[in-house]
Amino acid sequence: MWTTLLRFLFTLPLIMTLALAVTGCGTSGEESESQAEGEAERADQAQEAAEKEAAAEAEEEASEEEEVTLTGDEIATIETTLGTIVLEFYPDVAPLHVENFIKLANKGFYDGLTFHRVISGFMIQGGDPRGDGRGNAGYTIPAEFSERKHVTGTLAMARGPDPNSASCQFYICLAPQPGLDGKYTVFGQAIEGLDVVQAIGKVETGPRDKPIEPVYMEKVTISRRSGDSE
Repeated sequence: MWTTLLRFLFTLPLIMTLALAVTGCGTSGEESESQAEGEAERADQAQEAAEKEAAAEAEEEASEEEEVTLTGDEIATIETTLGTIVLEFYPDVAPLHVENFIKLANKGFYDGLTFHRVISGFMIQGGDPRGDGRGNAGYTIPAEFSERKHVTGTLAMARGPDPNSASCQFYICLAPQPGLDGKYTVFGQAIEGLDVVQAIGKVETGPRDKPIEPVYMEKVTISRRSGDSE
């Protein structure tokens, strides 16, 4: 009996220690799981907050974007490395294209870009931020085809195979191009500097009709015929 009692007294602390150890492990596991869940929840909340902040910034930027009210007397002056070209617009037939060009010009988008594609007797093309014919402004605008013809000095919007893929690239005709009528959006006309347009059209070109010596648009500004700037 004494032997059994001694064994029990010796074993009891060990049992209690093991019981406490098991209980402790369970609590630690629950705490770790709870901590992990808390961290995941905080990460989700942080991501949600970041998304809301980004959306708010985008909304604010969109609301702050300049509103263009077309009056019909806007003109664009393109200062190039070969001279100055002045363009008038046709908001009556292509208001979206005119507004788009004016917005891009006003925020300096065209400044420093080149006429990256020149085909003698056909047209000069510019306004591509990449300079290789594949760039755009990050969006497209729908076509506004009209009865306006492609004549010498016509300002029209370049596009891809999709009629509604115009964005920022434009071209100026070096001669009448009836084959383009009704297929590309005409939205303006060169009224001064046709000699500059023709001079650009005569530069030496290499592969993909790209000028060997770049012709830069140093600055594009919008003003009114009355002389007031936009």
